[in-house]
Amino acid sequence: MKVDVRDNNVDQALRALKKKLQREGVFREMKARRAYEKPSERRAREKQQAIRRSRKLARKQAQREGLLPGPKRRVPAAPGAAR
Repeated sequence: MKVDVRDNNVDQALRALKKKLQREGVFREMKARRAYEKPSERRAREKQQAIRRSRKLARKQAQREGLLPGPKRRVPAAPGAAR
């Protein structure tokens, strides 16, 4: 994995690196490897993840087909409006 540091801005490069690691699932993997996981627990966890993935996929498919309302869209505030 590679992150470029531009204009000696290490903070920005560090944020980019953390975002890439998060996206790749490195932090989740490190947390999972801290303690031993019994094979039965691993199977149960993987089964739950598969169920979650399939439900998400079905929900997105239903939204595309118009059976479910899509996600709510954020309306950008008017320029100069007070918050």
